[in-house]
Amino acid sequence: MNGNKELTTEKNALAGENKMGVMPIRKLIFSMSMPAIISMTIHALYNIVDSYFVAKISEDALTAVSIIAPLQMMIIAVGVGTGVGINSLISRRLGAKRQEDADKTATTGLVLGVFNWMLFFLIGILVPGLFVGAYAAEGTYIHTAAIQYLEIVCCGSLFIFVQMIIEKILQATGNMKAPMFCSLAGAVVNLILDPIMIFGLLGFPKLGVVGAAVATVIGQVVSFICGMTILFGGAKKGRHLVNISFKGFRLEWRIIKEIYQVGLPSIVMQSIASVMNLLYNMILVSYSTTAVAVLGVYFKIQSFVFMPVFGLNQGVLPIIGYNFGARNRERVKEARREGIRFALFFMVIGLLLFQLFPDKLLGIFDASPKMLEYGIPALRIISINFIPAAFGIMNGTTFQATGHGVYSLVCSFIRQLIGIVPFAFLLARIGGVTLSWFSFPIGEVLGLIYSFAMLHRLYKYEVDVL
Repeated sequence: MNGNKELTTEKNALAGENKMGVMPIRKLIFSMSMPAIISMTIHALYNIVDSYFVAKISEDALTAVSIIAPLQMMIIAVGVGTGVGINSLISRRLGAKRQEDADKTATTGLVLGVFNWMLFFLIGILVPGLFVGAYAAEGTYIHTAAIQYLEIVCCGSLFIFVQMIIEKILQATGNMKAPMFCSLAGAVVNLILDPIMIFGLLGFPKLGVVGAAVATVIGQVVSFICGMTILFGGAKKGRHLVNISFKGFRLEWRIIKEIYQVGLPSIVMQSIASVMNLLYNMILVSYSTTAVAVLGVYFKIQSFVFMPVFGLNQGVLPIIGYNFGARNRERVKEARREGIRFALFFMVIGLLLFQLFPDKLLGIFDASPKMLEYGIPALRIISINFIPAAFGIMNGTTFQATGHGVYSLVCSFIRQLIGIVPFAFLLARIGGVTLSWFSFPIGEVLGLIYSFAMLHRLYKYEVDVL
C-alpha cells in the first residue's frame, strides 16, 4: 500500500506538481538536505582552515583570529538571516501559487545582499581599532594581526553576502545541488591558497594572518562567480522556478517587510550568538588569552557538527514553508518529525567525538599543554548541549518556515544572553574557567523549554486548523 502511495506521488511530481507537495517526506528531506549538508560542511571547512594554518604560526596568531570570530559570525548572521527570510517567503509564495511575488522576492534579495555588504564595509573602515582594542593592547602582535584580518574580511564581504542570497533563492525552489557546487569551489580555492599565502610558498610573499584573510576572500569570490553564473545562466534557459529581472524593477517595502518579518528575527537570533561570543571572550580574557583561543577553537570544531544540521535545516525549511502555504497539515508535522530524527543522528555522532577524543580534536590546532588543560574539559562539558540543540534547531526551523521567526528570536535570546552569558560570569567567579563551560548546556535547556511551549501554541492555533 505504501509503495503504491509513493508511486502515485512520484507520478504527480513527474506530471508537473512541485515535489515539495507530493514526494514522500523522508525521501524529499534526504534529497533536498544532502546537498545543503555537504554545502554547510564545506562552510565549516572555511571556518576551520584559516585557524588550522594560523595556529601553526603561533598561539597569539590563533588568538587574533579568534578575537575576530564574533564579527565573522555577525556577517554570517546578517547574510543567512536575510536569506532565510527570502527562502521562507519564496517557498510560501510558490506553495500558494503566487508566482509574481516569488519572482519579486528573489530580485529584491540580491539588492538586499549589496546593502548588507555596504554596512560591513563601513565597519571595516571605521571601527577595527575600537573593536580589537577591547581585547588586546595597542602595539602587540595580537592587536595588529586582528585589525588586519578584520579589515580584509569586512571590506571583502560583498561576495559572500550576495552568494548567500543566491544559495537561499535556489534552495527555496528545491535546487540544492547548485549551492553545494558553489560552496565546494570556493572552499577548495581557499584550502589551496591558505598555506601558499600564509607561509609564502611557490614564490608568493609570506603574509601570515593577512594571507589567511586574503585567501578567504578569494575563495568567496570564486563561490560568487559560480553562483551568479548558475542563477542567471539557468534563468535564461528557464531552469528555475523563479525569474529574476531588473528591468523596470523597484524596491517594494511590502516585500522587504515580509522578508524581514522572518529574516530580522533570524538575523538577531544569530547575532545574539556573536554577542554571546564577544561577551564570553571578555569574561575569559581576564583569566587567560589561552581560554579565548580555546573558545574560538571550540566554535570552529563544533561547526562540523552544527553545520550539517543547519544544512538539514535548509532542506526542511522550504518543505515546511511550501506545505504550510499549501495548507497541508500532515506534511508540515511529518517534515518536522523526520527533521528531528536526522538532526539527532548528527548530534549523537558529534557528542561521541567530543566526549571520547577531545585531545585529538584540539591537536588539530597544535594545542599547547596549557591549551589542552583548558580545552579538554571545555569540549566535554559544552558538547552536553548537542542533544537538546537538535530539538531546538528543528523547532526554530518550524517557526521560521511558518513565518514566526520571532519565536526563534526569543528562544535564542533565552539560550545565549539570559542563559549562557550570566551563568558563565557567575560560574567563572565561583569555580574558574572550567566551571563556566557548564553555562552552555544550562542555556540550551532553558531555550528548549520555551521552544516547546511556543511549538504547542503554533500547532494549536495555526497548524492544526489548516
